[in-house]
Formats: sequence, structure tokens, C-alpha cells
Amino acid sequence: MKFIIYFLYYLLQFTWGLPQNIIGFILFLKYKGSDRDFYNGALIRYHSENWGGISLGAFIIMNNARGLVQTNDTRIHEYGHTIQSLILGPFYLLVIGIPSFIWCNNKRFIEMRKKGISYFSFYPERWANYLGELTTKEKLSPDSH
Repeated sequence: MKFIIYFLYYLLQFTWGLPQNIIGFILFLKYKGSDRDFYNGALIRYHSENWGGISLGAFIIMNNARGLVQTNDTRIHEYGHTIQSLILGPFYLLVIGIPSFIWCNNKRFIEMRKKGISYFSFYPERWANYLGELTTKEKLSPDSH
């Protein structure tokens, strides 16, 4: 049964979700010297740079040097983005990827978060948390809501 689920996961990711998987694969190769992992079908590469994570199709690039709880939360959250990729296919970058990137990196939004607005209050992030918990059957820490 697991084989069938993984087969369908990759079939959808590399057809319906091809654009983000191409970009994800390139990033995956960029971090080829770093540790890697397999998580519910997703391929993870770890980095130790000063940013959290990114999910592009079946590829997750994430920081694992921030403690066990935050690493686990990031893994669940980013996996939620891989499910968004399955749902939205070629629309993922427009509906999730670009808005999420802007929300994460725009100076105005960074200042808003410093004043108490949760990173996870924005729809792509809140939805990723929901899908990550739903599909992995794992729970995020209270700080990730």
C-alpha cells in the first residue's frame, strides 16, 4: 500500500506539480553536500544557513540547527507545502510560493511579525500547518500556530 501512495505522490509531483519540482530539484542539488532525509515521500536536504526552510514540490530544504522542536515543526510545516503542491499543481507557485516568499522576506511583513503578528497567520502558512498535521498525523508545538 505504501508503494502505491508513494508512486501516486511522485507521479502527481512530477507531472501536475512539475514547475516547482524543477526548481526544488535544482535547490536540492545546490545543497548536495549536506545531510539528507526522507519524510513521507518528500526528499529533505538540511542546511545551517540563517533561514528556516522552503518546500518546492517533493523537495524540502530546511535548517536543522535550531533545536529538535523547531526542526520537527519545520519538517511538518514544509511537508504541508508539499501537499499544497499536490493540490494546486502548476498554480502552486502563484498561489503559495510567491506570496509565501514575499510574506517571509518583505521588510514590512518582517516588522509586522516583530510586533506580534504570527508568521502562521498568513493563509499559505496556516494551511501548510493544517495539511502537515493532517497528513503526517504529527502535532506542531503550540508556538507554530
